[in-house]
Amino acid sequence: MFIRIRRFLPETKVEGPGNRACIWVQGCSIQCPDCAVPESWPTSGGEKVKVEELVQKILNIPNIEGITFSGGEPFDQAESLASLGHIVQEEGLSVVTFTGYTLENIQNSADPGWQDLLSVTDLLIDGPYISGGPDPTNLWVGSCNQRYHFLTSRYLHLKYGISDVSNRIEVRIQEDGSILVNGMTNFSKLEDIFKGIV
Repeated sequence: MFIRIRRFLPETKVEGPGNRACIWVQGCSIQCPDCAVPESWPTSGGEKVKVEELVQKILNIPNIEGITFSGGEPFDQAESLASLGHIVQEEGLSVVTFTGYTLENIQNSADPGWQDLLSVTDLLIDGPYISGGPDPTNLWVGSCNQRYHFLTSRYLHLKYGISDVSNRIEVRIQEDGSILVNGMTNFSKLEDIFKGIV
């Protein structure tokens, strides 16, 4: 079983609660207008990686509390991600899943892979990105329509205080000099900042 991934980050503090690994999958059937990462849409891009290989990478990362699935669209590869999620949960890690679908879409789906991925997700952040409603102030979300669903008790303690925490970003300078940014922010303002210091 394989997962087609666009990016794997072994440690991040801005893609869900605590210190986490994050997988951005390649391929998105939703293709929200004004998406920040349209290069994640094609299913032919990215890299095909065996689930077992990703499991070993994740379980060898010290001091993480979980894995985050982002996109692209994770539910386009639900069966493989669910398999990965089952294994890491058995090892005590949590699963956060971002999706452009709504919880109701997923619950009403007859796709068993969708139900499996939902069953291993501790925290689901749902809803399509809406460019007219960006909300960089709400933790982890890109637009004001997106919702938090605490599907297990793992992060229930965050439910009522989550709106009090602002988004953050991480900026990494790669060996080749390229800059990678993850997290949610007003990216046009960020570009202006970078232009001012180059």
